Amino acid sequence: MDAIEIFADHVLRSDFDSLSPDAVEATRTFIQDSLGVGIVGSAAPQVDEMRRAAALWGTSEDARVWVFGESLPAPSVAFLNAFLTHNSEFDCVHEPSVVHCVTVVLAGCVAVAERHGGVSGRALIAAVALGVDIACVLGVAAKSGLRFFRPATAGTFAATMGIGKIRGFDRDQLIRACSIAYGQVGGTMQAHTEGSSLLAVQMGFAARNAVMACDLAAEGIAGPREIIEGEFGYLNLIEDGYDFADLLTNLGKNWQITEVAHKPFPSGRATHGVVDCCLRLMRDHGLKVENVVSVVCDVPPLIHQLVGRPPSQRMTPNYARLCAAYTVARTLTHGTIDVVHFWPENIANDTIHDLARRVEMRIDNNPDPNALTPVTVSIDLKGGTSVSAMCEFVLGNPQNPLDRESHLAKFRQNCASARPVVAESQAEALITRTDNLENEPDVAALVDLMIA
Repeated sequence: MDAIEIFADHVLRSDFDSLSPDAVEATRTFIQDSLGVGIVGSAAPQVDEMRRAAALWGTSEDARVWVFGESLPAPSVAFLNAFLTHNSEFDCVHEPSVVHCVTVVLAGCVAVAERHGGVSGRALIAAVALGVDIACVLGVAAKSGLRFFRPATAGTFAATMGIGKIRGFDRDQLIRACSIAYGQVGGTMQAHTEGSSLLAVQMGFAARNAVMACDLAAEGIAGPREIIEGEFGYLNLIEDGYDFADLLTNLGKNWQITEVAHKPFPSGRATHGVVDCCLRLMRDHGLKVENVVSVVCDVPPLIHQLVGRPPSQRMTPNYARLCAAYTVARTLTHGTIDVVHFWPENIANDTIHDLARRVEMRIDNNPDPNALTPVTVSIDLKGGTSVSAMCEFVLGNPQNPLDRESHLAKFRQNCASARPVVAESQAEALITRTDNLENEPDVAALVDLMIA
């Protein structure tokens, strides 16, 4: 039996009432968080270009693009809304699997929910939680570092499962949809390496492809069966081997959504450990940026691979969000990281780059190819003194959670930073409605509140 059958059975036998109270709360919270992140994504570079391109792919009254409100076919809306949610690197992440696990499934499910109508908040919560389960199990099972861009590759299966759940697919339809989706799976890490906007576009591809795969499966189109564990299945081709251990037997017992981490800063999650250390040093030692001589960050191999890149005054916003040296310099200078720090006009700052060039990233001896922690930051100060801090659980991790006040502050700031701005009254109404999402009769009403 291929694992896709076990995944399908898990999705089919589970619904809102199957979720633990913690899983319901976490899913509700991260849907709320992701909608806010999608809203602020409207202010990122190349959004207008993406919208113009998507408009060429057809028009319909299926669903609406968040913030902007134009109606397009569901695949195009899923594409754009997933792009908006990931383009600022502010979306939540499941650290053990290295997957931004809500972005693709939420964008796909909301687009389909608008198209079909009458999809309740309970149905959306169940679909997202189940999709997250599939994506995260695939990521945790992988026994190598990132070969392809896992948030998009695993995200494709998450969205397909979630959409299939919303559409009421039977077992055969669900497996066929995933088979068709697998034929479209893709996502290159080269976009991450170069800091290309294609990184967020790949999340859009994943959401779009999931919608299309479900449409094809609904019409009876079929594909291969052993798409997860076959010779050329996902875990042998896209990943480099796997070990499910007890992951499959624990489906429906351990809900992966409860292990998802908030992102308190709009930069790659792999930068957050060093940022967290810098904030602790500033708080605990009254550290001032003008006294900093140099910074050394000792990090696991994956952190160095993902964000240990050299800073440049001509780097793109996407590159800057994935440059630990730049984020350290911004943190030590401003005491935080803000969306505006990655706007093109703010990146080429001489003072920031002078400090960034004095940040050294060193690989530690961590043997885990998917480890994001622990990280250690040591700062040499004028006068010959030094301070250091170690971070094992980064802020936002379930072991070091973001409190509700900070979560809501992030949401409100994202709405206020949108372009165009989403009004404060809309933001507050959206908080109220998503806080009570299980009582929402039709989630299309949430999109009403997201249009500026």
